[in-house]
Amino acid sequence: MDSEELKSIVKQKYGEIAQKSLEELNKSTCCGTQSCGSSDPHDLTCFNDDYTKLKGYNKDADLKLGCGVPTEVAEIKAGDTVLDLGSGAGNDAFVARAIVGETGRVIGLDMTEAMIEKSTKNAKTLGYSNVEFKLGDIEAMPIESESIDVVISNCVLNLVPDKEKAFSEMYRVLKVGGHFSVSDIVLAHPLPTGLQKAAEMYAGCVSGAIEKKQYLKDIDRAGFDNVQVKLEKPIHLPDEVLAKYLSDEEIGKFKALGAAILSVTVFGEK
Repeated sequence: MDSEELKSIVKQKYGEIAQKSLEELNKSTCCGTQSCGSSDPHDLTCFNDDYTKLKGYNKDADLKLGCGVPTEVAEIKAGDTVLDLGSGAGNDAFVARAIVGETGRVIGLDMTEAMIEKSTKNAKTLGYSNVEFKLGDIEAMPIESESIDVVISNCVLNLVPDKEKAFSEMYRVLKVGGHFSVSDIVLAHPLPTGLQKAAEMYAGCVSGAIEKKQYLKDIDRAGFDNVQVKLEKPIHLPDEVLAKYLSDEEIGKFKALGAAILSVTVFGEK
């Protein structure tokens, strides 16, 4: 599949998620912090952490689509302008807004129309005048150069076909002295072919992931300094999910190599 086909898969999948009620999401979402327990590969959309105790948390904005909490290490300050890439229904954007306060600004960017509608509605309901959501592509952001203090993202960049371009765009929009904090899915070693080519696994943040060393190399090529992996944890797919794509022999070899899929939170400065 080419990049446009992959983007179409993601837009369709996340558009469907945006239309679901919270009750439906709570029933269908498979994800936990350490493993994914659903036997339905179409539910492989996240490996979310608990946001419920964070200031700014809003349950209507939490679609459980993350794989970390990037704001934890983002060093956001009051008055900052924050850009949230792949902002979904606004979960991380609203947490960031609680930190920047009334004097700051938060911009959410998402390529799915249904998500923009949902997040904009949530912001209006909450009465936030300094949070806005824009429709756009992370590989070509409709954001002014050197206008952002902090870029955050949560389990989204792994869905972007051209990750090197995405990091270059992040570098472009950040002010000199600005920085990013992104939570993402990366690989400790290559996935078996059956997982790599599964469209459902791509929409579920797995087959779109690249190896950790390449991920960090793409960040370095974009020009960032002081790049650090702040947090890292393994993600384990259960046997019933692996069985949909791999033979018993392939599953055995895959598991013998140790955890291939990692959730990381990475920090870097411009």
